[in-house]
Order: sequence, then C-alpha cells, then structure tokens
Amino acid sequence: MIMKLHLLRKSLSQSCESGFTIIDSLVALIVAAILLAAIAPVLVLSTATRVQSRRVELATQAAKTYIDGVRTNTIADPPATNPITTTPAQYGVPTAGSLTCNTANNYCSSPSADLYCVDSDGDSKCTNTSVKDLIIQAFRYNSSSSDANNGYSLALRVYRADGFKGSDALKKSTKQNTFTGGIGDRKTPLIEMTTEITKSQTSYSSLCQRLGGCQQ
Repeated sequence: MIMKLHLLRKSLSQSCESGFTIIDSLVALIVAAILLAAIAPVLVLSTATRVQSRRVELATQAAKTYIDGVRTNTIADPPATNPITTTPAQYGVPTAGSLTCNTANNYCSSPSADLYCVDSDGDSKCTNTSVKDLIIQAFRYNSSSSDANNGYSLALRVYRADGFKGSDALKKSTKQNTFTGGIGDRKTPLIEMTTEITKSQTSYSSLCQRLGGCQQ
C-alpha cells in the first residue's frame, strides 16, 4: 500500500513538472500568427508613410537648393517656355521611357533640357532605375520677354527618377500624398513649387510690367 502511494505521488509530481505538449505549442503559434496578421497592415502603413514623408522632405530640400542656385547664378537659368506665353500650368510634362543625366547636379540631355539631376545615391548621375535620385523639371515664364535677365517666374516639379521608367506618362498639377500604404505613385510629382526670380540686371519697369503692378 505504501509503495502504491509513493508511486502515485511520483506520477503526479512528474505530471506537474512536465513541459508544453505539441498541442500547446500549436495553439501558441496560431495565436501569435493571428496577432501578427492583425498588426502587419499597421506596420506596413507606418513604414511606407515614413519613407514617403522622407522622400517629399528631400524633394523640398532639392527644390529650395535649386532655387537658391538659380538666384545666385551658380545654376544656369532653365529654358524659357516656348512660346513665352505658355504658363506653368500649361507647361507639358517630361516624356517617360528614357533618362540621360550623366552629370550629377546638372541639367540632363534627354528627354529634355529642362530637367535637372539631383544625385542622391552617390553614383554621380541620375538613372531611371534609381529609387533615390530626384529629377527637377524647371521652367521660366515671362509673358513679355524671353530674356532671363529681365526676371521671370520659376516653376518646378520634382519627380522621382524611377518615374521615368516605363511608357506610362508622367503627371502634373497634383502631388503625391505623404500618407500611403505602398511605394507611392512614381509618375506623380513629389512637390510643385513656383517662385519669382529677379536678376541683378532686372529693371524696375520690367519687373513692374511682368508682375502687372505698373501705374500708367
């Protein structure tokens, strides 16, 4: 009798000290998978939004740097709109499908000369396969003169370099959202910006005429 009680106590002790069974482990894995599936969309959305916000921030910095360069004559003036009566809103988008920008922080040779390469990945050029490089489309507008020295309105669209990949047309008059659940729209400008450029040779009369503030 004593021997049976001893064996019973030993069996109960071993049962209490036993680890997880296979079923317990499977249940734990299922619960963990359900939790991960529930929070995964939130993690993806958060990461994508952070990346997109950073991309828009860099595009804004690139645009401001370009404007400062044009104002200080360290960057050449962009081509004038043709005809000069073409407004920034009417100015066409670049042609997609190819991109030749073999010099970093300089104007591209194709698909048009109004594109400026901002090298962000450090390879001294901009390519349509880069997810970091930025392309600034810059154009100047002065309905009364094509001479840059008379001053002009400078309009910018900043695109992702990889937006030039593929045959789908680029877009304008809209901006990418910083809140996104994916990689963003490659074909849409990151930012659009317009400012006034006044050169040291710009006369008061030409400025007044361009801005329409002259009193007769």
